[in-house]
Amino acid sequence: MEMSENINELAEALAAAQGEMGAAVKDAANPFFKSKYADLGEVVRAVKQPFANHGLSYTQFPIREGESAGVITMLMHTSGQWMRQGYTLPLAKFDAQATGSAITYARRYALQSIAGIPSADDDGNQAVQAAPKEIPDELAEHNRVAQECWSSVACIKQAIEDGQWDELAEAWEELTNDEKKALWVAPSKGGIFTTAERKALKSDEFNQARKARLGE
Repeated sequence: MEMSENINELAEALAAAQGEMGAAVKDAANPFFKSKYADLGEVVRAVKQPFANHGLSYTQFPIREGESAGVITMLMHTSGQWMRQGYTLPLAKFDAQATGSAITYARRYALQSIAGIPSADDDGNQAVQAAPKEIPDELAEHNRVAQECWSSVACIKQAIEDGQWDELAEAWEELTNDEKKALWVAPSKGGIFTTAERKALKSDEFNQARKARLGE
């Protein structure tokens, strides 16, 4: 992280703003599941007024670093004090869709992190449950593949949120059969896909888009 020589006024303002912030509410509706998630717009709404009330502002710049893409998020105060941090995700595929998905996820998570606000997300709450002392081999392999294929996973999640079945089929078919098998771990066992996302990957809409893509 980089910052100005002093951040005392920024820190005081951020503390005051955080006292006014709530969690980023799951307010964006998925048309297929009728479920909700905290999208980037909701995160922005959560910080916008508290930031303005205390002389804070932010900006985010998209970046590419080698085989990763993400953003640099800069938090600023009217005193001239500032702090910034880059956040990138590895890309498994180097095209606009994969890069855009990585940047969208990076913007959301980086802004939540630098503002210090949680997401009111039931799926996220599962992540804070106590981890077992020993990680089963299946979950260890799942985590390894999820990290290596994060770009494709991000595209899959984004396509499901947007209800874009053709894009979902394209992103899913970028994975090998072994990768698909490794990623298919139930969320109750630590899997990266939520119950709603797994439902999408078993839906008629997805299967039709997948068959059309494969020419079946």
